[in-house]
Amino acid sequence: MRYSVISSKDFKKQFDKLDEKSHRIIYDKVQLIKENPYRFKAVHSKSYSKVFRVRLNLRGKETRLIYVVLQPNIILVCLLDRKKDYKDLEKYLKRIKK
Repeated sequence: MRYSVISSKDFKKQFDKLDEKSHRIIYDKVQLIKENPYRFKAVHSKSYSKVFRVRLNLRGKETRLIYVVLQPNIILVCLLDRKKDYKDLEKYLKRIKK
């Protein structure tokens, strides 16, 4: 099945603040997500059933790329700092419009 990738406003803001090397890392991961969106670890959420995360190391910081699969779309939700332990996840997920 073909999926189209959509970026949320929060993701775009966070992505624009990153350097070129981080952009390349995220781009490569997004290509893997497009091939098989169920490849990465699922995350429990109250809002959506198909929420996944990708582990990234951006500029020495443990970061998670959070995305939701709403067929036929993949929505890139946000980049979470691992230190905050997913506390802001539901806040970001509620901003997504179905």
